[in-house]
Amino acid sequence: MAPELLDLLQVLAEPAWASKLSEEDRRGLIALFWSNVNPYGTFRLDMDSRLDLELPLTVPRSRIPADAAARSRAETR
Repeated sequence: MAPELLDLLQVLAEPAWASKLSEEDRRGLIALFWSNVNPYGTFRLDMDSRLDLELPLTVPRSRIPADAAARSRAETR
């Protein structure tokens, strides 16, 4: 957490401030604490370069049995 937010939390923990804040005030502060959080991390994309992917050694087979594929082609004609 940013040092400024930690300082703010320490001030808000003091009894003098805690008694001044209503529930609505506390709910309003939630966005302040969570606005700098990125739960997915940062992804930097280089769109000017290509990935060096190897071609697969084998081509995947169809999951549909050959006779079912032939029947579906015949039905569409």
